[in-house]
Amino acid sequence: MKSIRTRFAPSPSGFLHVGGARTALFNWLYARHTGGKFVLRIEDTDRVRSTKESINAIFEGLQWLGIDWDEGPFYQSQRFDIYKEYIEKLVQTGHAYYCTCSPEQIQQMREKAMAAGDKPRYDGTCRDKGLAPQPGAVVRFKAPFSGTTILKDIVKGNIVFQNSELDDFVIRRSDGTPTYNLAVVVDDITMGINTVIRGDDHVMNTPKQILLYQALEADLPVFAHVPMVLGNDRSRLSKRHGATSVTAYRDMGILADALINYLARLGWSHGDQEFFTRQELISKFDIKDVGKSAGIFDPVKLQALNADHIKACNPEQLAHLLVPFLAEAGIETRADQYLAKVISTLNTRSKTLVEMAAAARFYFIEKVNYEEKAARKFLKPAIAPALESLVSKLEKLSQFSEKALEEVFLQTMEETGLKLGKIAQPVRVALTGTSVSPGIFEIIDVLGKERVIARLKQALEFIKTRPQ
Repeated sequence: MKSIRTRFAPSPSGFLHVGGARTALFNWLYARHTGGKFVLRIEDTDRVRSTKESINAIFEGLQWLGIDWDEGPFYQSQRFDIYKEYIEKLVQTGHAYYCTCSPEQIQQMREKAMAAGDKPRYDGTCRDKGLAPQPGAVVRFKAPFSGTTILKDIVKGNIVFQNSELDDFVIRRSDGTPTYNLAVVVDDITMGINTVIRGDDHVMNTPKQILLYQALEADLPVFAHVPMVLGNDRSRLSKRHGATSVTAYRDMGILADALINYLARLGWSHGDQEFFTRQELISKFDIKDVGKSAGIFDPVKLQALNADHIKACNPEQLAHLLVPFLAEAGIETRADQYLAKVISTLNTRSKTLVEMAAAARFYFIEKVNYEEKAARKFLKPAIAPALESLVSKLEKLSQFSEKALEEVFLQTMEETGLKLGKIAQPVRVALTGTSVSPGIFEIIDVLGKERVIARLKQALEFIKTRPQ
């Protein structure tokens, strides 16, 4: 059996859309699963819409997702000589011909066909004229009048197209540039692509491409047309459903592994399993397991899955990912052991890295700013003796261990007659500025003796100086 060769061939007219990313992912996973090759090709023949910025955005999205390519990137705009060679071959073998019909003539043909109850089509005026190459002429493929073209599709099954429904389609425009169907077939032949996995919006192009393969006496690739990615209202995913750019989800604090996991599950399944590591996806993915139903993109489900990936991720690894989000929140720090300890208190309660960065803020500030409601409720004069007792006992501790801390709180409870909750909440506000945070002993362990004592003293000063 030949080694599997897949490809991702985006048009660089914008960012990397999540639908395109899923197509790239399926091709990449299948190549990795089978030990094959994954090729990246940039279909930039549309000189008006294709931009360098879009190409860079596609690279950026793929690289962030960790979808690496074995060959390429190849650019269609640099392959015109190859397309020209194959077009000439089709003309010489009688499978294509030059056409000089004007746009006005073609429009009249279409209107005439529609008036007769037929599909608008080119009527073959130049089909048998044997015209020579000349300025302004297009090249048309000589499509068969009868019979059928069968698309054997791994996902959709067999689809039969009546050749009588096709017309002699253009394979080279009047300016000499190849059309999409010609270029993509030539590219896949010359790059040895033997497995074409793409969105099912390409199904209607496929019979034309099959005819081109046959005319060029080339082996057909295995086709797998995967369902589209839709929004919650089952319409094509667009901005009204939320962000559609891969990098927008990166900037929202979604982990690359979480988005990879979520996109893979849009149309593909492996039993009832929902959470997959990257290596699990590679080992278990098979294109034959992709279903026929469209994938519904749900940002809420993505965020929930992201929370699971944050929990599963090593704090040291997360530290490197969190640093830019902390910087965005105005906190300059390094991916060091302190940050890893901070993360270990937040990773079970954060859905995104943006959320985690906001929750981590109190660990890095010099002076705590108290939420008005929390301060009014918990930082009252009645709690001052308990806080003073804690400060006194903490200052005497030689070891700042969890056991020693528990003993300090127990002693304070006995002295004041207060239960743990009545002491812990004011301490929480003193240390974090808010009444909602990780566990109090977790916070104390991360902040360390000096910071904890300094913040308790700040709270005592606040209580004494605040008008009651």
